[in-house]
Amino acid sequence: MIDLLVVGGGPAGLATAIHAAEAGLEAVVAEPRPTPIDKACGEGLMPGAVNALAGLGVTVAGHPLRGIRYLDDRHRAEALFAPGPGRGVRRTELQTALAGRAAELGVRVIPVRSGSVRQSADSVYAAGVTARYLAAADGLHSPIRRQLGLDLPDPRPARFGLRRHFAIEPWTDCVEVHWSPRAEAYVTPLGPRLVGVAVLTTERGPFDGHLARFPLLARRLPASATTPVRGAGPLRQRVGSRVAGRVLLVGDAAGYIDALTGEGVSLALAGAAQLVRCVRDDRPQAYERAWRKVSRRHRLLTESLLLARQHPRLARRIVPTASRLPAAFTNLVNQLA
Repeated sequence: MIDLLVVGGGPAGLATAIHAAEAGLEAVVAEPRPTPIDKACGEGLMPGAVNALAGLGVTVAGHPLRGIRYLDDRHRAEALFAPGPGRGVRRTELQTALAGRAAELGVRVIPVRSGSVRQSADSVYAAGVTARYLAAADGLHSPIRRQLGLDLPDPRPARFGLRRHFAIEPWTDCVEVHWSPRAEAYVTPLGPRLVGVAVLTTERGPFDGHLARFPLLARRLPASATTPVRGAGPLRQRVGSRVAGRVLLVGDAAGYIDALTGEGVSLALAGAAQLVRCVRDDRPQAYERAWRKVSRRHRLLTESLLLARQHPRLARRIVPTASRLPAAFTNLVNQLA
């Protein structure tokens, strides 16, 4: 019987497996999709995520990010990262780098789906494997979370994300967040001639239609994109608990508020470290509290910003206020960075 079965081979799952291997645990990853695995995301890593990856022995190329810039049709606010640069990295490059590090440590990846999960007092069984514990890193709409009845309803309007890439020299070394009354567009420089553009909105519709709401940004971009549209949503996922017996949720499967603050990878890495610590100590019940502690600041700031975004009168004031109070804006950004 192995120590830890990790279901899901994205960044959260691979980081969990790497932490487990470095802690002397035997981990196996169940992932039916071949590397690299792509998904819709902003692809900007905060400085904390860059440092956490380095601590795992993972380096990525990409494009350095100096900070965060908010823009609307009249105002601009910029906050620089105090801990050092972040990095814009294609999701496929990040996942490939993590997969390579896991392979170096001898982590076995089996190309199967998890299927049903069965537990006993001292083991859990899924994907044809018996393990002492299972880490569910199977994404935003986690089948394992749903199977265990851990989903909670959310009465608020659903938000969705759409992402494409454009072959153009980056004009910024910050993540640019363009605000309109009903959506945000995130521009992330990713390489010498590549930028990613992700749109977050409550309204369904084609990517180009949403992009048209940001005319200054749309005029900067080439007429055609280099990648097809990828979408994700509803983004908000409320979860009753991160622990169900010997199953522990990590990454997006552990719950998600919104992509507004771009902290998904950082939280996944922090959660992976805490999960493995609890498994190593044979104290799975301690993981819920540990996860809440490492995610508390992110949850508070993201919920507050999202609440403001959902009220039209407050939403109009977000960028002007950040522009008028640069020190406060910089402090908030670095609380997350």
